[in-house]
Order: sequence, then C-alpha cells, then structure tokens
Amino acid sequence: MAYFSQFPKRLYDIKGDRNYKLIPDIFRRIKVRSKLRDEVSLLDTYTIEDGDKPETVAYKAYGSTDYFWVVCLMNDIRNVYYDWPLDSYSFYLFLKDKYDEPDGVHHYEITQSSGRILGTGPEDHSQMIEVNSDTPGATSISNYQYETRIQDKKRQIKLLGAQYLHLFVTEFNALLVK
Repeated sequence: MAYFSQFPKRLYDIKGDRNYKLIPDIFRRIKVRSKLRDEVSLLDTYTIEDGDKPETVAYKAYGSTDYFWVVCLMNDIRNVYYDWPLDSYSFYLFLKDKYDEPDGVHHYEITQSSGRILGTGPEDHSQMIEVNSDTPGATSISNYQYETRIQDKKRQIKLLGAQYLHLFVTEFNALLVK
C-alpha cells in the first residue's frame, strides 16, 4: 500500500484554471505521541547498517517496503536526506565538501565530573562537555569524530514490533480521516 494512497482526497486546482483534480490531501500530518515512542515493550532497537534505506529496514522488520513510512514516523524522520544516516561513501563526500580539514579540531571536551551522567559506553558521548582548549584534561575532537558521532546517533532507531503493525496502521488510517 503506497503511503499517500491512504490519505483522503481533495479537489485542487493545480494550474489555477478551474480545472480541479482529485489528489491526496498531503497537508494532513500525523505525529506519533512521545508516550508511544518511549514505550519500550512495543519497540525494538535497530542499528541502521551501511546503505540501509527506510524501505530496506521496513522490509527487514515487516516483510514489505510499503511500511517505510512507519519506520520514518516512529523515529520522527521527516527528510531522509537530513534525518537518515549517510552511507560510507556519501559520508566521505560530505566531509570533504564541508571541511577543508576533516581531521582538524572541531572542539575540545572533558568528561562531566558532577551531576547526573546519562550515558555509559563508548558510543554514548552525552556525558562529555565542550570546553576551551586550555581547560585541564581537555581532549580534542576532530571534525571527522564530531560528524561520525552525529551519524552514529542517527543509526540508532526504534522499530515498532511487527505484532503491533496492523493495529498501528489501522489507527493511523482512522486518524487521517478525522
């Protein structure tokens, strides 16, 4: 089932010549409630592999590329060009285009020494604080490291459990017609 085929239709004068066409009402928006997005029992964690697209992930999770929109909606992905991680080659081109020196210093940081520390493990950098270069113990973070962290964060998504897919689609369709 194509994503926009689920949307209600409306008459629209595309050229302004009073020749109305029946088209999907693409201005309808449905957002997944944060309560649902945070409900661990309904969701599986998935790490996007190099070259995966929302369609690929949907096929792996639900057996059909038609549910790519569920993957995007559950993760608040509005634009796959900006919200989805880049494949290795595109990332290389992105770095080359954005930075004169990909290995140059982006910023300096230290580990948070007080307060609540949220993250643990090598892939979580939420306990790091950006500081000046002359701060004792400051470590330099390169442009490459900085951008890699952003990509790694984008790779971690939540997938709705396959057993809830039919219920989710039914609820989505019901909300569209309201």
